[in-house]
Amino acid sequence: MSAPFEERSGVVPCATPWGQWYQTLEEVFIEVQVPPGTRAQDIQCGLQSRHVALAVGGREIFKGKLFDSTIADEGTWTLEDRKMVRIVLTKTKRDAANCWTSLLESGYAADPWVQDQMQRKLTLERFQKENPGFDFSGAEISGNYTKGGPDFSNLEK
Repeated sequence: MSAPFEERSGVVPCATPWGQWYQTLEEVFIEVQVPPGTRAQDIQCGLQSRHVALAVGGREIFKGKLFDSTIADEGTWTLEDRKMVRIVLTKTKRDAANCWTSLLESGYAADPWVQDQMQRKLTLERFQKENPGFDFSGAEISGNYTKGGPDFSNLEK
């Protein structure tokens, strides 16, 4: 079980006109398809705690207020194979109850089915983090998993 949870269990992507975004307990990933041969100097990317902006070749791809706050100085972007920009944002609130339902406050919302799948995934990731000796990557979950699932923190050990 040395691979990260998301590598073993897959991701739940939210499709957008420009690519997709998905999340883990700690991070939000944005993948933007750009024209083949794009160079790093063609990309303008602004990452702030609550705002993100991306333009390629002077054309705005998206810009707006993020769904929730991130740690600004931990955000990164990379150009991969000169055809995709990957932005990684670190969530300020890193728990299963903090499931983003959209990338921006004003757009790129996940449909209800995708939101449900994202919440299930984050809850299983939380269980994995709390119980490292078990493998929850292929598990199914039903019942109370909204807002991160049941809270066992007040149980006696």
